[in-house]
Amino acid sequence: MEDISENLTIGAFANAAGVNVETIRFYQRKRLLPEPDKPHGSIRRYGEADVKRVRFVKSAQRLGFSLDEIAGLLRLADGTHCEEASGLAEHKLLDVRAKMADLARLESVLSELVGACRARQGNVSCPLIASLQGETEARTAEPVSRG
Repeated sequence: MEDISENLTIGAFANAAGVNVETIRFYQRKRLLPEPDKPHGSIRRYGEADVKRVRFVKSAQRLGFSLDEIAGLLRLADGTHCEEASGLAEHKLLDVRAKMADLARLESVLSELVGACRARQGNVSCPLIASLQGETEARTAEPVSRG
């Protein structure tokens, strides 16, 4: 990328970072991106460091990090806190694996229900609807344990 110094308007900045202007403003409100000073009678200007920061945020989001987690990563962005960053990534990896296990269970249950719907014959109720109604009734009948 050419040297863009500090000469980008917000529209050109958003374009260079691959996002829209509202994303830039949202990141500024969330304090993920500093808002440059506005010279008297002029417009704010952005530079290469700002583009890199937005790309960092977008990359972290694609890896599943929340904006709060990304704020934490940005505080470590000088590259000298690798152990801390690794710890955050390990925690995220455990979250992803747990979600994958949950999704595998959901896939199995849904697959069984779809199969039951396809196999049903005659004038019987829909197995999917019956299952969902049964779960609702079971949940309301069971006491909630806080342990």
